[in-house]
Amino acid sequence: MTASPENLFIRPSFPNFKDLPWHLPLEEWHKVYPLLENLPRGISRHAVIFIEYQDSHFALKELPPNIAETEFNNLVKMEESRLQTVIPAGYAEINLPAFHSSVLITRYLERSIPYCSLFSMEHMSRYREHLMDAIVALLVQLHLAGYFWGDCSLSNTLFRRDAGQLQAYLVDAETSVAFSGKIPPIYRYDDLNILEANLESDLLDLTEESIPLQINPKDTGTYISLQYQKLWEEITKELLVKPGENYRLQEHIRALNNLGYSIGSIETIETDCGENLRLHVAVTDQNYHRDQLYQYTGLCTEEMQARQMINEIHELKASLSHRENRSVSLAQAAEFWMEHYYKPTLVKLQPFIDMRADPAELYCEVLENKWYLSEQARQDVGHAAATEDYIRNHIVNQIN
Repeated sequence: MTASPENLFIRPSFPNFKDLPWHLPLEEWHKVYPLLENLPRGISRHAVIFIEYQDSHFALKELPPNIAETEFNNLVKMEESRLQTVIPAGYAEINLPAFHSSVLITRYLERSIPYCSLFSMEHMSRYREHLMDAIVALLVQLHLAGYFWGDCSLSNTLFRRDAGQLQAYLVDAETSVAFSGKIPPIYRYDDLNILEANLESDLLDLTEESIPLQINPKDTGTYISLQYQKLWEEITKELLVKPGENYRLQEHIRALNNLGYSIGSIETIETDCGENLRLHVAVTDQNYHRDQLYQYTGLCTEEMQARQMINEIHELKASLSHRENRSVSLAQAAEFWMEHYYKPTLVKLQPFIDMRADPAELYCEVLENKWYLSEQARQDVGHAAATEDYIRNHIVNQIN
């Protein structure tokens, strides 16, 4: 028995899922469906399962009647706003004599990490310090786009490693509210208070499981509040810059870059006195470098990975222009970079690429190693030497 078509709504780009055992609650699917997957997952108050379906992985979450449709619509709107969320595939409304429920279907976020794994897995320790910053950045992005989350917590967030840092992804949008204009300040403060309380609770749960945190859960609220306010103010403030004070603009740009954001555009408006300029800095979303890298190379990466690669391409552009005594475009530099830097490095790294470390992440780790070795040697050691050293001293040592 399956759900009838009128009770199953699936987006056109996804499989129809009609042959799944919709006549059973999710917690009973293991009895009849052979393609359930044991994938990393966080804590959930609802039944959640993972399935392999037509060579892809999906997460299914069981909810009260009609709630899945609400969450699906919220996720679609967030996806259209280019926010970092799981991708909604569809939902089912189950109305049978035995039970009534709804099921949300989302694409499984490959290489995602629940927050508990960051503390329980020793090799993830380097990413723990970025946990708070990642979820704060996600909350600020939601608020900038006019969304109230309503249930922000570590349990409702997944993380991806990205060039040595973390990117946070929203996975629960049941209580979210979209505003047509700016989100009212009271909703921002409510979200922040909810996050502070939930964050402390999530971390205290880990201590009860005897998982060492290396951070005090009771200190997280203050840090979250301060970091959120700092990031929000940097992104939304306007500057009044007088002639000769361009350094103030540069300081602002650097501050935003250090917080993980890029500058989309600068609007110059003459003030009433006609002598000064008011510069409003528009900040791009967190896909800016990723889109740029894809445009020039066709590579699909995470944002911070792309930023490291784009920075390297810009450096290469300057070097090629100087060497050839002509202007080399960014597109030409990107093509040269792909053929002479990225691809040769990946050939050497190929045996070590798996689900836990994608090609872009390994390449960025080689770049970090190259910077470290070059600083020690006081000269550029080159990609080949940096790759061989990385394989020898990092990957091989971990295997052994």
